[in-house]
This record gives sequence, C-alpha cells and structure tokens, in this order.
Amino acid sequence: MNGWIGAERFPLAKLRVTSEFRHVDADELRMTLAPYARQGFFAVRLDAAQAAVEKLPWVESAEVSKKWPDVLEVRIAEHHPFALWGEDLLLSEHGRLYPRASMGDALPKGLPQLDGDPRRVREVVRLYNESRELFALVGLGVHALRQDARGSWSLRLANGAEVIVGRQSPEARIRRFARLLPQLIAPQGKALARADLRYANGFALRWREAERLGGSGQGPERRFAASANDAHFPGTIAANLSPALSLAAGRWPPAPNPYIHS
Repeated sequence: MNGWIGAERFPLAKLRVTSEFRHVDADELRMTLAPYARQGFFAVRLDAAQAAVEKLPWVESAEVSKKWPDVLEVRIAEHHPFALWGEDLLLSEHGRLYPRASMGDALPKGLPQLDGDPRRVREVVRLYNESRELFALVGLGVHALRQDARGSWSLRLANGAEVIVGRQSPEARIRRFARLLPQLIAPQGKALARADLRYANGFALRWREAERLGGSGQGPERRFAASANDAHFPGTIAANLSPALSLAAGRWPPAPNPYIHS
C-alpha cells in the first residue's frame, strides 16, 4: 500500500545527473532509470537502480539517490581504459577488469596489451610501467607484456622485437638488457627481432636480415655477454631455430642448456 501511494502521490518526475560523462548514452541512462522513477519517492529501490546503471557500457561505478520532492539523482564514474587484457578484457585505470565488448566501437587506440593471472594485476602493471620507463630511455616503447601460467614473462617492443624474460628476477634482467641495448644494436646496424634474457651472464639475440635471408626477416641467434666489462662472447648459437618461434612456444632451446635460467 505504501509503495502504491508513493508512486501515485510522490512520483519522481526529474532525473538529475551530477557528474560529467563522455561515453555513456544519455537516452539509455534515462530508459534504465525510468522504471525505478515510477516506483515513487518512498518506494524506489535505490540499490537496484544503482546496480542497473552499473551494467551500462562505459560505467565503472554509479551512485543513485533521491532528493525531495521529485528528483532521482545519479552520479556516474566512467571507465578509463589503461590496457587491453588477454583476449576479451580491458583493464581500467583503477585496476578493474571488465569485458572489452562493453566498450563498443569507442575503444581508444594505442592501448598496451597485457596478460596474466587476473589475481596478479598489480604485479603485471608494475612490471609494465618499469619496463616502459627503462626502454623509453633508449627510444623504444613497450606494446605488450605477458606472464604465462608458469610465471614466465615476455614482452614485445614497439619495433616488433620479442623479448623473452623468464621467471627469475624479471626487473633486473630487463634493466640490464635495456641499459646494454644501445651498445648491442650499434655494431649490428640492424633492427632487433628477438632477445632471450634467460642466460645467466648474457643474452641471445636475433636480428632482422630480410634482404640477406631472402625475405625470412630474421637472422641467426648470437649470444652476447652481460659481464662487468660487457664484453661480447664470440660465435653463433641456435642458428637453426625457426624464425617463427612465438612467445607461447614454451621452453627454448628444446635441448637442455646449462646457461639458461628460466
């Protein structure tokens, strides 16, 4: 009875939005709240109205309240995507994962691709930010960072180079590699295609040599030291590896190697 009286005598005739938004559809917001407004001032279920608004695309959080005598008030915080996550999720600037499909066609361009255990979002973001700062010092961006189910890290640079980091001390390995990268690239005069940082005292590098290799795009692996003197190890290793080796290919090289530490 009270709900019926409230709806008839005290209707919520006005919708007031107290926050700015760029992407939420105003008409869709109005249609979502209309059924709750019809419940009337005293009978309206604010918690249910809030939950309904938070299901709308682009809405990260919402607060719904009422103001006497006839106002339904809503405050909206929109999602601000920080990165793509996995195949079908987005990561907001507040560290919340949500479906990528909810963003429609308005997804910002240039978002980094991150992936890993959703329970370790903070760890993934922290390493991404550290990596981005380190490679920025040598003029490179980080487009992707991934931690697989085994806890092994890998990343992809803006120039397309794949960097296999491994599980142990990822920050230290990336820092050492980024510091030495200009010295490694300069003598080659070629773009880096792939780097494996899992060696105890050095790296295995592969360069892009499309013209010389008849369009295959990648040359043989070479191992370089990362000792105190940063001296180069001579010789070529793993020259017969497939240039199509992907980040998800598992442990590399296939045969046990005492110099590699995952």
